[in-house]
Amino acid sequence: MAPTATRVMTPAAPKKPAGTRPARMPTDDLEDDATIKGVTYSGTDLTGREAEALEVDQCRFENVRLTGTVMRQSVFSNIVFDTCDFAQVRTQDVSLLRSSLTSSRITGSSWANGHFRDVMFDSCRTDFTLFRYGKFKNVLFKGCNLQQADFQFAELRDVRFEDCNLTGAQFANADMQRVRFEGCTMIDVGGAASLKGAAVQGAGAMELALSIARQAGIAIES
Repeated sequence: MAPTATRVMTPAAPKKPAGTRPARMPTDDLEDDATIKGVTYSGTDLTGREAEALEVDQCRFENVRLTGTVMRQSVFSNIVFDTCDFAQVRTQDVSLLRSSLTSSRITGSSWANGHFRDVMFDSCRTDFTLFRYGKFKNVLFKGCNLQQADFQFAELRDVRFEDCNLTGAQFANADMQRVRFEGCTMIDVGGAASLKGAAVQGAGAMELALSIARQAGIAIES
């Protein structure tokens, strides 16, 4: 019987706003309880911000720096992030809905308890990123560097990884349904046994098998 992971959905694209306007600072800054809609941030420096209960909808972020920003209990929906820098961003209970991130740097950021639905990560640097306890639904990681990424205790539903580097990624205690890995590098994946039910295509299948064997204490001799 074919694994259910083959029926992975494709994320819905962000809704296009009827019109957008350039960001006006400080009016459109990321602040507590702010509601922002239909704004384009281009080349904006948003580093070191701290915001709670923020709502952002139908906006574009192009070449924006958010390094070191802290966000809690906020919702981003229908967002396009293009060539943005999220390095060392810290979030808690943040939702990212019907959005795309392209050619962006997410290295070393934390998205604990995050909620991701209909999201595409395309050609992003997502190494050493913490997704613990996150909930993923209809999510695509395409051509991403996910080395040492941490998905421990995460729930993944209809998630696809395409041509990603998952070397050293951690999946211990992850809960997966309809998850697929295609053409990925999966050397030394931690918690590999938690990938039960996922479909793996390409060289990653053998790499994953070796990881499972090592974690089970089986010595592989040539």
